[in-house]
Amino acid sequence: MTMSSNAGSRRKPPTIHDVAREAGVSRGTVSRVLNGGHYVSPAAQEAVNAAIRRTGYVVNRHARSLITGRSDSVGFLLTEPQERFFEDPNFNVLLRGCTQALAAHDVPLLLMLAGTEDERRRIARYITAGHVDGVLLVSSHSGDPVAEGLREAGVPLVACGKPIGLGSKVSYVAADDRDGARDMVRHLLSLGRRRIGVVTGPLDTPGGVERLAGYKEVLGEAGVGIDDELIVSGDYSRVSGEAGAERLLARAPDMDAVFVASDLMAQGVLTALQRAGKRVPDDIAVGGFDDSPAATASTPALTTIRQPWDRISSEMVRVLLAQIGGEDPAAVILPTELVRRDSA
Repeated sequence: MTMSSNAGSRRKPPTIHDVAREAGVSRGTVSRVLNGGHYVSPAAQEAVNAAIRRTGYVVNRHARSLITGRSDSVGFLLTEPQERFFEDPNFNVLLRGCTQALAAHDVPLLLMLAGTEDERRRIARYITAGHVDGVLLVSSHSGDPVAEGLREAGVPLVACGKPIGLGSKVSYVAADDRDGARDMVRHLLSLGRRRIGVVTGPLDTPGGVERLAGYKEVLGEAGVGIDDELIVSGDYSRVSGEAGAERLLARAPDMDAVFVASDLMAQGVLTALQRAGKRVPDDIAVGGFDDSPAATASTPALTTIRQPWDRISSEMVRVLLAQIGGEDPAAVILPTELVRRDSA
């Protein structure tokens, strides 16, 4: 019985030697390009990259990890209950942006959901065992041991939003939450509204704290005064926005505007106001935060504060890759933008 001619002539995948021969450089030069391009001239790097494209060479990540001690992958860690990942559109937008930014560097992204204490312990063990080179941390609450534990273990880490209590010890990228809240409350005041309620985010998160601070600052500057009856807290979910609006209506029936710290919560607020027979914006103006898909899916469409999600994700990836490469922690704060629609 003879072997199939197809099997005998099957083309072998290109190797690093093929790339070196095609580029006209040494195997060591190709290896240095594949491992970050250190001590390689721009001309040699371009020649190697062109040879990789022509030959179709694919890096053997397992072999390289044995040499470099790196996994060549990054974790996207969400420390929230799993249902929040599917409900809140911001997480999906951020995940997509980070995946695209890492793809430009040929680095895969691993999604990790850790909403309970047990899940966080298991994920922390997995990360500190070296299965990923660094972590993009999303939704870190005060008292959450994950960020501190990873930092102490020396794992490169970038948080989305400033982690409370860790200061400059952890890299982070954040929208300017306080300034965005200030812009929204100024806008509501400019419409002649004076009894402005607020549904805050969780007050153990940086966004929750900063957006409430911006609300209070502008009311104080305008001489309107701060009424605690007009302040209720939520957890960024639709149901908490609905419950928050009901509490505000019971406490302050003369409320003529409400600033809601997320678009998803604002959807719940709109539901409660409609049930109570309140017209938006005629009776009560509503302003959200995020400019997520929830803002345009609402009726009426939400006036909101736009977070620059594309820039947030690309900056998180840039800062993390720099830290993996040996650079010090860094902080990046990005501007927000008021987007006017029909609700205010």
